[in-house]
Amino acid sequence: MKKMTLEDALKRIKELEDENARLKEELEYYKNRKIGGRKKHDEQWMQGYNDFVVLYEGGKTIMEIVETGLCSRRTAYRYKTYYDEINKSKEEK
Repeated sequence: MKKMTLEDALKRIKELEDENARLKEELEYYKNRKIGGRKKHDEQWMQGYNDFVVLYEGGKTIMEIVETGLCSRRTAYRYKTYYDEINKSKEEK
């Protein structure tokens, strides 16, 4: 192992501090950017899901729920998948 002098150590510390500052700036950029696309399970999603559950547990089929205009067919199947996962985890407990 190579012995490090005090000057080498101070130089390395400065390099690491510079890298740390650069990475902090990059992290701030990613924290502050707008994220596009569907926000999974946010408040609006959960409201739609809860409306779906009321209709689904009331005996309506997925296609009947879609016809009410509550959601698209694809979204209804997403809700159904989530509904099945929730009920599966409840049964396992």
